[in-house]
Amino acid sequence: MTDTPVASLSAFWARHATLLILASLTLVAYIAAISRLQALPWAIAALLSATVLTGVLLPGWLVRHLSVSRRGPSRATEGETIHFAVEIENRGLLPRFMVELVDHLPFLEAGQAANARGEKKLGLLAYVPGGSRRRFEVALRCEQRGLYQLGPVGLASSFPLGLTEARQLRAGSEQSLTIYPAVFPIVELPLHGSPSQIHRGSYLLPEHAGSAEFSGLREYRRGDNPRHVHWPTTARLNQLMIKEFEPLASACLYLVLDQARDANVGQGRQASFEYAVRIAASMAKFACANNIPTRLFGEGRAPLYQPAGTGQGHYQQLLDECAVVAADGVTPYAAVLHRVALDCQRGETVVLFISEPKARLAETLKAVAVLRAAGVNVLAMVFARKTFGKTTRAYDDSTAEAMAGLLDLGAICLEIKAGADLLRLFNS
Repeated sequence: MTDTPVASLSAFWARHATLLILASLTLVAYIAAISRLQALPWAIAALLSATVLTGVLLPGWLVRHLSVSRRGPSRATEGETIHFAVEIENRGLLPRFMVELVDHLPFLEAGQAANARGEKKLGLLAYVPGGSRRRFEVALRCEQRGLYQLGPVGLASSFPLGLTEARQLRAGSEQSLTIYPAVFPIVELPLHGSPSQIHRGSYLLPEHAGSAEFSGLREYRRGDNPRHVHWPTTARLNQLMIKEFEPLASACLYLVLDQARDANVGQGRQASFEYAVRIAASMAKFACANNIPTRLFGEGRAPLYQPAGTGQGHYQQLLDECAVVAADGVTPYAAVLHRVALDCQRGETVVLFISEPKARLAETLKAVAVLRAAGVNVLAMVFARKTFGKTTRAYDDSTAEAMAGLLDLGAICLEIKAGADLLRLFNS
């Protein structure tokens, strides 16, 4: 929204009131000196002129011949305190004093920012001798996940009278900062299987992670799982024999985020979508660490899809997506789930994040029924909308109906409330 002429005039007056008053007094003094032709009015006018010139010109001189650099991490985690190293060099011959260092740091909360530009005051240089350097560290807390562009770092001064502010931004000090969602450890998930992954007799299937059927026997080989030894045959032949299995199922995890804008309730880190992202990232960490193929899908302004994979490298890719994903879409969750049903595999576990308005719940439950008919196992996170924001009205909260409908469809449900201890909730 553009400022009105009255608001612009008020802002201009607030910035330049002292300068305008001093300039007016100087003009009055010169008029008085001309009319009286006496020494004292001329001296007063000269003193006021020198004061105005000093207040206007000195700040610009103070920030000249100064260079500044800022070094810091390019990656961090929500809630982490990071440190930036700042170095200032005075390339001039004369000392500089009373110069502020400011930086554009959009990842800070509004209460921590120094001004409306989103800038924070990094420090105040009281005195920097000519040809010398000053170094110091600044500790900042990462408030919320995201990909942020920091900088440029700048120098500002309004010394000595605050009549005007001289400001210079130093090009080349820009950098990006990726803040990842805070994850929590998960000990176990109620995962089922998918017939797409093959396990042989030497592989120990994790409990609840899949299933296989007996296909035959073979001789023991080094590295085989001792639990698969067939003891009756071993005793009869006096030789270790191992049971071989053909796969029926193996755990697969399909994380499906709801990126619809109106499905997100709450503010900042306490918004329902932020909880969903933290849960998804934590599940991805658990799955990738246990060699469970995991993929991620959502429909927002930018496409979100990470195909199935395992291992630390795949987890980092999922975490990169979770750092920047936003609730900025318009596609109803039911339409997203219908697309998932065309892509999923029988026996796969699909993780749902349900936080949409009550009016769309019926269509979403129909889409879940389609998933179940396709042989998909459903693990649903149901968000209690009324706990995430005062603006959410009771009639718009569908927690009870969603839980009941999902349970009727054979889904496993977990209710998520604002302020919940996710670590305790998932590991109790």
